[in-house]
Amino acid sequence: MTSRVAVIGAGPCGLSQLRAFVQAQTEGSEIPELVCFEKQSDWGGLWNYTWRTGLDQYGETVHGSMYRYLWSNGPKECLEFADYTFDEHFQQPIPSFPPREVLYDYIAGRAKQSNLRKYIQFNTVVKQVIYDEAANQFNLKVKDLVADGDRTEIFDYVIVGTGHFSVPNVPMFEGIQKFPGRVLHGHDFREAREFEGKNLLIVGSSYSAEDIALQTHKYGANSVTISYRTSPMGFAWPAGIEEVPLLMKLDGKTAHFKDGTCKEVDAIILCTGYQHHFPFMADSLRLKTNNRLYPDQLYKGVVWQDNPKLMYLGMQDQYYTFNMFDAQAWYARDVVLGAIALPSAAERATDIADWREKEAASSNPFEDIDFQTDYVKDLCVMTDYPPIDLNLIAEMFKEWEHHKEESITGYRDRAFRSPCTGTVAPIHHTPWAEAMDDSMECFLATASPAGVA
Repeated sequence: MTSRVAVIGAGPCGLSQLRAFVQAQTEGSEIPELVCFEKQSDWGGLWNYTWRTGLDQYGETVHGSMYRYLWSNGPKECLEFADYTFDEHFQQPIPSFPPREVLYDYIAGRAKQSNLRKYIQFNTVVKQVIYDEAANQFNLKVKDLVADGDRTEIFDYVIVGTGHFSVPNVPMFEGIQKFPGRVLHGHDFREAREFEGKNLLIVGSSYSAEDIALQTHKYGANSVTISYRTSPMGFAWPAGIEEVPLLMKLDGKTAHFKDGTCKEVDAIILCTGYQHHFPFMADSLRLKTNNRLYPDQLYKGVVWQDNPKLMYLGMQDQYYTFNMFDAQAWYARDVVLGAIALPSAAERATDIADWREKEAASSNPFEDIDFQTDYVKDLCVMTDYPPIDLNLIAEMFKEWEHHKEESITGYRDRAFRSPCTGTVAPIHHTPWAEAMDDSMECFLATASPAGVA
């Protein structure tokens, strides 16, 4: 009998997994029955923008953390699919830092090319995954949200591709329950213009805090104060943005910080990270980890140590994204197809420990980039994933870090070279800080000369 594979989530990870199987099929391999469950009404995961926050129309938690005016905060060349380039999709070179609509179009373009929609059951949420030891199979309880009906399906393999940027980590601060202004997590941030003319407090010191601070400043916030726990990001912020130590308490609209300073604020955005949260997984199958480059219990960062018929994609803290998800998906596919034979449990445990020891030795972002580059290389050499210049990607990530240090408002105005085609991106027609229209139509309307890679 043909085996059945459940893929949970039709975002970049789930779509990579479906694409990997379809690619094997085009090369003559017999593939299992694929069923992808997606609780949203369309593919794209976080890139499938929704105005909704909190709960959706069916009472399910809203998955998306995407906001209007989001532009890529890393070079598109560093996330390019090796088997579906930007040049192929857009039929022209495009600048290195696209807005969300452009990246969504790119993701969807590859999914359409492979006819992946036929494998996906939309508006269907996975409620429970348990493993039947006797049958050596998984029982998945799923709910059709439109029909409001539950059913149970049986699978031989389960691949979790739901990501880990949808369940907020929300800390408590003294006095916040009486704060008279708006309080939200970055997960619920949608519209930068909401904070026009306001004094905004952002709690956090990572990518979302950085970008939401810039977005709200760009669209007219009166001031943006970024409160950090451990250390400031330390960029040369434009006038109107400042960093202060950790928020200690709120007294009305007055925010008090660890260094004894205080500031009157009108609204608070908590950019305090996300939880790896998989309540639908049985406890023995559930990944429990903080956000790190190499989570425990995942052989090759993918295969669940205690049950190799279960796999997780995209669970790492990420420099690499789309092409790393591809590398993982191609590896997972070959495990399912039997093209890769897994070593013993003891050997897998040793490999996991070795990688985590290397991770612990990384002490700065550049070493983290090298670590994740080595990880992606390790996956790619074991499969037929198309050639991609990972060394160039690592160099571009490091160059990007330097550009941010040079100008936090201008780093998106740089150009990079494709690791797949060698194409050098053109410079966007409008500097990012002045580009108020983030539509795909406006973004692609450029005839600027190529930049310097």
